[in-house]
Amino acid sequence: MAATTAQPMGSLPSGLEICTTAPDIFYLPEMVFGGLVWILVASTHVDPPNPLGWVMFVSVFCFVMTFLWMIIFVAGGHKNSSGWAAADFAYHGLAAFFYLSAGVDLAYITMLKKYGVLRIYQIDIAAVVFAFVATLLYFIHTILSAIRWKNF
Repeated sequence: MAATTAQPMGSLPSGLEICTTAPDIFYLPEMVFGGLVWILVASTHVDPPNPLGWVMFVSVFCFVMTFLWMIIFVAGGHKNSSGWAAADFAYHGLAAFFYLSAGVDLAYITMLKKYGVLRIYQIDIAAVVFAFVATLLYFIHTILSAIRWKNF
């Protein structure tokens, strides 16, 4: 049976507790899969630039913001207020929406490239899969953050 960390009602985790509590345990997987989208899209020919520019913006923005958000929680800068619980819900909801739109754009562009160079096409397929995995992770984090905010 797995041990769980009991959080008192109305408190947000800080320090290494974020590695053991839901939804905060999703920070690292979100960064890993978001970083993979960033790397894979950057390693291919960016054509057309507009939709893939959006994908790059989303992956870089969410990677940096999730890292900063995680650092704030680790450092205890949130001060256990309900405003941080609401902001956590809002940020992860926005990130899930951004990644969903970026994943759809990337899938569409990948479908248009399917008769091109096979290696680049496979990289684009991997980026699409990782974009939708990142979307799922951010969505789960959003749902769990909403539950935590409601119980705050």
